[in-house]
Amino acid sequence: MWRNDDPSNAELGDPGSEKHSGQVGLVSSIQAAKTSNFSKRTLTGVSVESAEANFAELNREFSNISHQEHGLPKDINILGKDIEKAIGDSQAETEPFDLEQSLRGNRDGIRSKRIGVVWDALTVTGLGGVKHIVKTFPSAFVSFFNVPETVMHMIGYGKKGSEFDILRNLRGVAKPGEMVLVLGRPGSGCTTFLKVISNQRFGYTNVAGEILYGSFDSEVFGKKYRGEAVYNQEDDIHYETLTVGQTLGFALDTKMPGKRPRGMSQKDFKSKVVHMLLKMFNIEHTQNTVVGGPFIRGISGGERKRVSIAEMMITSATVCAWDNTTRGLDSSTALDYAKSLRVMTNIYETTTFVSLYQASENIYKQFDKVMVIDRGRQVFFGPIGDARGYFEGLGFKKRPRQTTPDYLTGCTDPFEREYKDGVSEASAPSDPDSLAKAFEESIFADRLTEEMVKYRKQVQAEKETYEEFHVAYKESKRKHTPNSSVYGSPFYLQIWSLMKRQFLIKWQNSFSLKVSWFTSLVIAVVLGTVWLNTPTTSRGAFTRGGVLFVSLLFNAFQAFGELGTVLLGRGIVNKHRAYTFYRPSALWIAQLLVDSAFSAVQIFVFSVMVYFMTGLAREAAAFFSYWLAIFTTYLAMTLFFRSVACLCPDFDYALKFAVVIISLFVSTAGYLIQYNSEQVWLRWMLYINALGLGFSSLMVNEFKRITFTCDSQYLVPNGPGYGDLAHQVCTLAGGTPGSDLIPGRNYIADTFQYYVADQWRNYGLILVLIAVYLTINVTVGEILTVKFGSAGKTITFYAKENKKMEQLNADLQKRKDNRLAKDENRSSELDIQSKAVLTWENLTYDVPVKSGQKRLLKDVYGFVKPGQLTALMGASGAGKTTLLDVLAARKNIGVIGGNILIDGVRPGTAFQRGTSYAEQLDVHEGTQTVREALRFSADLRQPYEISQEDKYAYVEEVIALLEMEDIADAIIGDTTSGLAVEQRKRVTIGVELAAKPELLLFLDEPTSGLDSQSAFNIIRFLKKLAAAGQAILCTIHQPGAALFENFDRLLLLQRRGETIYFGEIGKDASTLLEYFRRNGAVCPPDANIAEWMLDAIGAGNTPQIGDKDWGEIWNESPELVATKEQITEIKRQRIKENGGALKMDEKEYATPLWHQIKMVNRRTHLAFWRSPNYGFTRLFNHVSFALISGFTFFHLGDNKTSLQYRVFVTWQTTVLPALILAQVEPKYDLSRLIFYREAAAKTYSQFAFVFSMVTAEMPYSVICAIGFFLPIHYLPGLQSAPDRAGYAFLMILITELFSVTLGQMIAALTPSSFISALLNPFVIITFALFCGVAIPPPQIPTFWRSWLYQLDPFTRLVGGMASDMTLMLPRAWLTIHRSPQKYTTFQSSVSLPSSNRLPPRQVRHAANTWHHFSQTAVLVILRLMRLVFVSTALTKLEINSPSHWDWSLAIDGGIWAS
Repeated sequence: MWRNDDPSNAELGDPGSEKHSGQVGLVSSIQAAKTSNFSKRTLTGVSVESAEANFAELNREFSNISHQEHGLPKDINILGKDIEKAIGDSQAETEPFDLEQSLRGNRDGIRSKRIGVVWDALTVTGLGGVKHIVKTFPSAFVSFFNVPETVMHMIGYGKKGSEFDILRNLRGVAKPGEMVLVLGRPGSGCTTFLKVISNQRFGYTNVAGEILYGSFDSEVFGKKYRGEAVYNQEDDIHYETLTVGQTLGFALDTKMPGKRPRGMSQKDFKSKVVHMLLKMFNIEHTQNTVVGGPFIRGISGGERKRVSIAEMMITSATVCAWDNTTRGLDSSTALDYAKSLRVMTNIYETTTFVSLYQASENIYKQFDKVMVIDRGRQVFFGPIGDARGYFEGLGFKKRPRQTTPDYLTGCTDPFEREYKDGVSEASAPSDPDSLAKAFEESIFADRLTEEMVKYRKQVQAEKETYEEFHVAYKESKRKHTPNSSVYGSPFYLQIWSLMKRQFLIKWQNSFSLKVSWFTSLVIAVVLGTVWLNTPTTSRGAFTRGGVLFVSLLFNAFQAFGELGTVLLGRGIVNKHRAYTFYRPSALWIAQLLVDSAFSAVQIFVFSVMVYFMTGLAREAAAFFSYWLAIFTTYLAMTLFFRSVACLCPDFDYALKFAVVIISLFVSTAGYLIQYNSEQVWLRWMLYINALGLGFSSLMVNEFKRITFTCDSQYLVPNGPGYGDLAHQVCTLAGGTPGSDLIPGRNYIADTFQYYVADQWRNYGLILVLIAVYLTINVTVGEILTVKFGSAGKTITFYAKENKKMEQLNADLQKRKDNRLAKDENRSSELDIQSKAVLTWENLTYDVPVKSGQKRLLKDVYGFVKPGQLTALMGASGAGKTTLLDVLAARKNIGVIGGNILIDGVRPGTAFQRGTSYAEQLDVHEGTQTVREALRFSADLRQPYEISQEDKYAYVEEVIALLEMEDIADAIIGDTTSGLAVEQRKRVTIGVELAAKPELLLFLDEPTSGLDSQSAFNIIRFLKKLAAAGQAILCTIHQPGAALFENFDRLLLLQRRGETIYFGEIGKDASTLLEYFRRNGAVCPPDANIAEWMLDAIGAGNTPQIGDKDWGEIWNESPELVATKEQITEIKRQRIKENGGALKMDEKEYATPLWHQIKMVNRRTHLAFWRSPNYGFTRLFNHVSFALISGFTFFHLGDNKTSLQYRVFVTWQTTVLPALILAQVEPKYDLSRLIFYREAAAKTYSQFAFVFSMVTAEMPYSVICAIGFFLPIHYLPGLQSAPDRAGYAFLMILITELFSVTLGQMIAALTPSSFISALLNPFVIITFALFCGVAIPPPQIPTFWRSWLYQLDPFTRLVGGMASDMTLMLPRAWLTIHRSPQKYTTFQSSVSLPSSNRLPPRQVRHAANTWHHFSQTAVLVILRLMRLVFVSTALTKLEINSPSHWDWSLAIDGGIWAS
């Protein structure tokens, strides 16, 4: 621990004196508890003292090992040595092992790696000052071409963001071993301060002032010691499929100290340290549990945060910053988290900065200093014990029941702060500048100045300490690590550690692995059966190339998933690079090596099945060359996709870039159009095209070993009397007159210009491409991928105002001014007339589990009255959200027992419509404004008979009461570009209030993730709403005293869903405290009652007070008897008043279907219009692919080969689903999540949703069809007659619509877009394979031809378009031209029809043309009907979230849909 013997340090907030006094106080309180009513109670889950004891115990164990190796006495305590004294080299060999020094990277005789931070005049600026208008579909074109915007900037116009100060003139000092709590309201700059103090400056326009890390400035410290200052963001980012032990084990692998106990292996050392860390944070039971995430069930949120702490501990960083990491945790877990930070700071003597929301008093006591920021200004910095008194001294009113953190931030909130009697805003600081000025003029600022001066002097005096810090930093690295490297292990060891981790990630992600293998095996079976025993006659020459090309293409496109993998994994890569675990380049190499091993086996099995089923050359060398070509091409494409992902900022850009390049690769691969037929200016692509090089290698490898026999129909002349082979020639390329044998090498030389001598040259070029892509991947990934974050503030977009909106906003601003003036006479009251009472008796809830039934709720009684605000509280896992879901009729599985009644009557079909449920997750249509979202709710959920003017006027009331005047026209957006967390929570509540619920309002954790002031404002509003007559039931986490006192009643649950208490809270919680006191639990006078009662019942890891179970106490209490009597009386009175019937219109929906369709359709079209990237990316992909295909087959000629190419042009249309599905499915999936929430509230029906999703796609489908048709039809020179071109366009349009509905149907049948994406390759390949182009229908095996060929929609597409393009060919087309080098030319003797008459065969073709079109149109209509049916069926089954998905329902739905 850092020490300074100057006694004045006590006044300056010396960390040593304060911290130890704090710990002594903690120990004293524990000892006092042992002699009081807390005799049976111990500390919460994480104990500072016990954690330090665990660390010391492991340290002694390692030291004993070292002593035993050297024959030293065991009683030597290495922790007690004077580490300030240098130890000679002679002592270094016999010094026992020290765990703390080893973890911190110190060697013998080197001082500890401790460093403090001092900052002065710190000012951070960013861009702002411009109101961002939401972008629409046309904006994407402007952004892409950027012509108008560029011109505007050139002439000096256009909006330019102005710089503003995010932080201004901050100063302070934090010494080793100190914890600094950073407090401030949202937007005050807390996150910016934490990022800058940890030396992460990306995204800010300027960082001025001075920051010193010891004696090093920020530039030197960032360049040489990057991993010594780290920042932990609010969210916990880990690999979901790794266990907790593996996550920490990997971190330790990269930070393994060079010095370990003699004789102890790395494996044993890692095992012991990981066990110590898990034990220290009380998560030993999670060692073999996967971390989990949104899609994989794993450890809890609190446990995941402790894993993040342990991971950061392993970094051995000296400066640690934590940003609001208690979000969503209950009070017990949040305190455990704070104690964990205290443990880390004490053991490592780190310098720790933490920002927290809704911090309790016990959490506050864990810190040494506190900094309060108000809109970028520092209004206090000093010891935690002095902060409250300082603000009270400024004239702010004392609030003893409020926690200190809430009080400090409340003093910066103009709506919450109150002044003492005789003090007002005029005579006391009331804005950020005046508060900052008051602090600078205070004695605390003088003390801070003095402390900073002394610290600077000490830094200068101990300069050799920081020189030794530099040496210690070097010595902490393992052997062979360059001195200039900021990483702790050499590059090759980083690769080895990453390889082990990557293997675990791949192996333990069993679902993806199984799906990948399943898809590969199914496609192998399909290919093997379609090309079963391909003949070695001329009839099998072209089809043999087809099986080679499809085999190569399928495996190459298996690597397409790397785009998403790299983009989604950036967060972890950035974090680990900041922690200096490894270089990103080491990760790319390790991933390549491990993925190669997995892919090599999978491709080998695929190759065995396809190769031998299709009857390719039966030679070992040929087979392994086949496998090697596919495998190396797969590696090249994998690295290509990874390089694209590293180069692009997001998925939209990556998808655009990938589509263009892949289109070029496929078109120039040599199968669709041969090398000698390609445009001259495209031929160079072969040498950088891994697909083309791989295909040429496969063709040479196969055909050089085969000699084809010419079939009789390929011989000319042919027919009766032509039996002399000497006077016949085979029309297959490569044939010679007088012979029916065609060497394969001659065939590929004449047709493809592939030569045997080039096989291994091309293979070598693939290896060169692998090296080039890997180099790009490594260098670009190292430079561009890693960005340490942004400026910490999301961008908010606004809808463009019209005159009506301007007037509404002006009225709202007047309301806001009245509120700022604290005008209590303002007329903004809600008209609530509900008198209904919800009661529940003997309520149980059982869900099916593997072992049978599990009871989540057990005999719960209660009621909610109008005009009362009822709190629902309990430990994590007590069933609070479950109870809300059951009461609100949101559960679709399990068995509900007991009675849930409204006014003594069972709820009817209109119950869900009559209640509002603000769920914990803020799910909204992100493209709506706040006002639009509330209006949409009012339009569809208030009775249809109410006029729209009255509904919209009510919405304005809700906006004013929720204090959302400034964001009424703001786009809700998402977490990266939209409203802040607190604002989104207000919108969630506002949407439910706008529905004007007739019965009840349910809220699930409305304050979770908010700062204390925002939480207070939400609860204050709910109290106001209850006072107006609304019945409210609300779950709540971490309530402070100021929040808790607003509730009227409390329903307290414990684990297993048992009731602990239900009843009045009483003034100052007197009724509640009396109940606990009477049953043996006495609340200390200074405790927060809401936190204390959770501890008393044993919430979290805290043992309960008393021997008897609190659930049993409640079941035997007179309060339960009184509750039952109250419920009986309520039912009797309400039945009497209502005449035994529920007075409510029993319609399922509040509005008719046509009105639902109108409103939902309007919103969906607006959502697509405000999603420019969605529409433009889709159009860009269509146009770019069509242009590439059009230029590839540019101006086709009139020879036989060109006729074949024209068929291939039509086959290119089958790529449309591949372009569309990848975009339609995620869009549908996200919209479905919103629909699930709104459908649960009976906002609108499933038909309205499906209809709007289909119609909203139509305009973009037409635009994309036009953009696709024009290049792909006219560039190759297809028929330009209006009727022929019009027919071709109609076929493309109908295929476009078919693809959209296909994607929506697949999305409707699958629980998530991730599952949909895994099914897409199988669907696309099946459709493209069996349409009759890749393999002619006569050669398709009977099994497939009899049903799949006929059912394939692309059979109709290709047939119709092929018939269309050959319908009215000119006379020259009936002459088959061969190149002059060939010695036979044949002229047809068929008489040609006149221009105004068609022969019978052409008439038949014309009939087939429209026959194919009608069949395709029917398929689209059937697909629409199927989509509506599936969506309806799934909704009727109430599958209201992916987590509730039942695969049996999906299978049944698919069968019925078919």
